[in-house]
Amino acid sequence: MMINFADNTLEGLCLAASEKYGDRHAFALFKEEGISRRISYRTAGYRARQLGLLLGQLGISPGDRVLLISENRPEWPVAYFGIAMAGAVSIPLLTGFSPEQVLHIAGHAGASAIILSGEMSEKMGQYKSKLPAAMPVIFLDNLAGAGIDDKIEITVSIDGSEKRIPLPASIDDSVRFHGRKPDDLASIIYTSGTLGGSKGVMLSGANLISCALSTQSLVTITPRDRVISVLPLAHAYECSLGLLAPFMSGAVINYLDRPPSASVLLPAAKKLRPTIMVSVPLFIEKMYYSGVAPKLRKSRLYRCPVTRPLAALFAGRKLKKVLGGKMSFFGVGGAPLSEEVEDFLRRARFPYAHGYGLTEAAPLVAGSAPRTFPFRSVGPALKGVEIRIAANSGGVLGIGEIQVRGPNVMMGYYRDEVQTRETFTEDGWLRTGDLGSIDGRGRLYVRGRLKALILGSGGENIYPEEIEGLLGTSEIVEEALVFSGEKGELVAMVRLTDAAKAAVSKIEHAMEELRAWANKKLASFSRLSRIEIRNEPFEKTPTMKIKRYLYV
Repeated sequence: MMINFADNTLEGLCLAASEKYGDRHAFALFKEEGISRRISYRTAGYRARQLGLLLGQLGISPGDRVLLISENRPEWPVAYFGIAMAGAVSIPLLTGFSPEQVLHIAGHAGASAIILSGEMSEKMGQYKSKLPAAMPVIFLDNLAGAGIDDKIEITVSIDGSEKRIPLPASIDDSVRFHGRKPDDLASIIYTSGTLGGSKGVMLSGANLISCALSTQSLVTITPRDRVISVLPLAHAYECSLGLLAPFMSGAVINYLDRPPSASVLLPAAKKLRPTIMVSVPLFIEKMYYSGVAPKLRKSRLYRCPVTRPLAALFAGRKLKKVLGGKMSFFGVGGAPLSEEVEDFLRRARFPYAHGYGLTEAAPLVAGSAPRTFPFRSVGPALKGVEIRIAANSGGVLGIGEIQVRGPNVMMGYYRDEVQTRETFTEDGWLRTGDLGSIDGRGRLYVRGRLKALILGSGGENIYPEEIEGLLGTSEIVEEALVFSGEKGELVAMVRLTDAAKAAVSKIEHAMEELRAWANKKLASFSRLSRIEIRNEPFEKTPTMKIKRYLYV
């Protein structure tokens, strides 16, 4: 039932979905007291067209850059499509960026306007006065929750003065706006907000939509599906798999009114009974280690090799019930999934699917439907995407840098020709910076970051992410980071669980036991010389990967 639209542009997608799915619910907001701010496909498309016209009235021209900063909420996709309707380029920013980072990116991108929520306006505070004087600051708070016939006013601040401006009314459905082409720049996603090294990934409409369309090989989405969106929409992973793919298929997408902790998400899942969700491994790993694993270790059925599959199956049914009981696709990406957790999910027949991608590929590169890929693999390349393993890139025995080519690959980095040239090979393949291998059936296995690779004293390749994953399976470890010490020895820095921290008098003995336990399972050249304890959480990326460069 997926729509057919005439062009691969965000504008074309929004108009076609609005027409086809009409009064079906497109977006909703879940609060503790229930569901609110439902908005239909027809209304979402209409509001996007209204916002597109308003941006034009405010002086935004085709090709201008517009920042979008907001928490996940129904107004976010309306604003995203509204920017496309104006022919402008959206720059979605993570709400975790500091005001200084927002200002830096606004300057680097040459932004002409900023659309933000009331909460983000408060966060920006006096920094808003440092934006260019004539730059419109548009509040998206009123873009959802009302019918097409209702008159809507939007708060706009120009030159520090706020005023209410009515959205244009009586828009003809045939209005096509600026007719952007599929290969025109549609969005710039900044992978870092650091003041000295921002990288703006340039994605065309064709990049974004080809990626969303390719997910059909992973999951069949219909108007009967219900999605819970938990990752930031400003991240390419959530925007593609959590917004564009379900939107083009007529599903309803539900947002949460606060950060998706277990205490917030689980009641929402019980009420909404989602069928589709995408997340990072940390979420499902926490559920397993805090809720599932302790019960399994006490279970006689699970301890017995003969009855272990049955015990895992029962536990999987309970896990699925906790998530609403209707889950048919649970996508996992952004970081490696713990081997122990994946082993359980497979035994439990839980409908997880582990994909691989990066922002520069809009972002999905490889993936499979649940239960159709081998253990530890992320599946084959998506339709239309090519993957190769580069020789002489730090790998051995078939392991090397993963390189990608396809319609989803970015146009380049905004205003950075040098970085763009370095990121592509001479024959036009995207250098991912990740190490991996491909089996005889074309299925990809990711080993870690090329830059994180440690060369052993005997020339061996050591993959620190694999050791970190092993340490993470320990009951006393919250998270871990492995690196090469000053003398070339392997060192692990770990943050302990609260229970482990309480046993202060036994801590040194526990660390030595942990080192010995890990070393028994590791090859001789990968064994740890010492373990360092860290009390504070590691600083992480939006997909919850540790920022390795800050510590090693």
